[in-house]
Amino acid sequence: MMTSGEINDLMYEVFILTVQLGGPVLIVSMVVGVVISILQAATQIHEQTLTFVPKLVVVGCILIMTGGSMMERLQDLTIQVFRLIAG
Repeated sequence: MMTSGEINDLMYEVFILTVQLGGPVLIVSMVVGVVISILQAATQIHEQTLTFVPKLVVVGCILIMTGGSMMERLQDLTIQVFRLIAG
């Protein structure tokens, strides 16, 4: 049986991992959105797909490049959780 201290430590690790995995994707998506918005404001073109498609492409590329390492880190955390539950 896990103690409340172990559960708190595990929740902290899950929070940190979530920030580490999701943060870069969200930050890059936000930067691309801001750049596209500035270009839209400068050219006065207000098309919704103009912001969606580049963000989708960039996020897809980031996930393709870093997806393997993200999966490994999630697998390590899952193994750690099951060991804590079983042990």
